[in-house]
Amino acid sequence: MPIELEMSLRLLLAAALGAIIGYQRERAGKPAGLRTHVLICAGAALFTIVSIYGFGAASDPARVAAGVVAGIGFLGAGAIIRGGHGIVAGLTTAATIWAVAGIGLAAGSGLYLVAAVTTAIVLIILFIPHPIR
Repeated sequence: MPIELEMSLRLLLAAALGAIIGYQRERAGKPAGLRTHVLICAGAALFTIVSIYGFGAASDPARVAAGVVAGIGFLGAGAIIRGGHGIVAGLTTAATIWAVAGIGLAAGSGLYLVAAVTTAIVLIILFIPHPIR
């Protein structure tokens, strides 16, 4: 398989996995929905692919992965809101954004099964009923 075709398939897989999680978040009425999750997952995959193949043998793909994780931390922090009476909202959305970036990194690295299994784990967690306070 030509390398550019494989890279494109990695991006498509990342977008599809991000869409699955994003669709669930959108249906749940969360602020970060389908488009946000697809963009994060595909973007993380793209940065991973470029770091592996775009800079030659002298580059260190782990640095780009670390940069993606740090950047996603800012997006996640923006999703967390502290309301009255000390109630914090958006932690699950922030964690989902973080996990979707990891899924994108895995898909971009060619770790297809790891990306798919992680997507399944995230969905299982998201479908567990929220405890009543």
